[in-house]
Amino acid sequence: MDILGIDIGGSGIKGAPVNVKKGTLTAQRFRIATPQPSTPEAVGDVVADVAAHFAWTGPIGCTFPAVVKDGVTYTAANVDQAWIGFDGRKLLERKTECPVTLINDADAAGIAEVRFGAGRTHRKRGVIFVLTFGTGIGSAIFVQGVLLPNSELGHIEMNGIEAEEYASDRIRQEQRLSWKEWAARVNEYLHLLAALFTPDLFIVGGGASKKTKFLRHLGAQADIVPAQMRNEAGIVGAALVAQTAIKESRNDGSKPLEIT
Repeated sequence: MDILGIDIGGSGIKGAPVNVKKGTLTAQRFRIATPQPSTPEAVGDVVADVAAHFAWTGPIGCTFPAVVKDGVTYTAANVDQAWIGFDGRKLLERKTECPVTLINDADAAGIAEVRFGAGRTHRKRGVIFVLTFGTGIGSAIFVQGVLLPNSELGHIEMNGIEAEEYASDRIRQEQRLSWKEWAARVNEYLHLLAALFTPDLFIVGGGASKKTKFLRHLGAQADIVPAQMRNEAGIVGAALVAQTAIKESRNDGSKPLEIT
């Protein structure tokens, strides 16, 4: 069964049909730049364009960079503030004329990694953190294969500011930090999470996860491995959640989700 997965980000909106049994894309990924300002109507139009590109008429799984409960977006860290308290699922269903499941973007990426990627051999034991370093810092927490939704740990305080304002990949680029300098900041963040939650495994995602010269500088009281799903993680995870919604009357990431 194929389901369309769409990943809404601060800089781009990308999607593709997904074979949910294999966790693979069945067509080339299609991407459109996120409109600025990223208002609900403008983003909804782009999501509809992505769906139209594939002539899609079935279920859609869609990520969003915010706390998402029952299709409503409650935060807006890297998108227009009009999304706060907005029924995103209702809008996207109207725009695409398809049933839509909406989930936090990092949770979707985490689901893909735990089901098909770097966490697949660990998913039934221990505590796994999937962290994405990009415009911000996304987090997904799994306890013995069960997702704790909407953790949003990129917003915890570090050195008097939010963690993602100190250790995101955007900050690395803006401040022109070397890989070693940035890794030191990421290590501070990992040590803070380790002290608070004692995870067994950190899966590090985002564009920087491909840079081995960055990863070799990381260390914490847990195993640390690079993500394997890369830029497809959000798309695949969104499709998997939509599949679960079909089976279980619309679990959209606001309730615990077990990765089987």
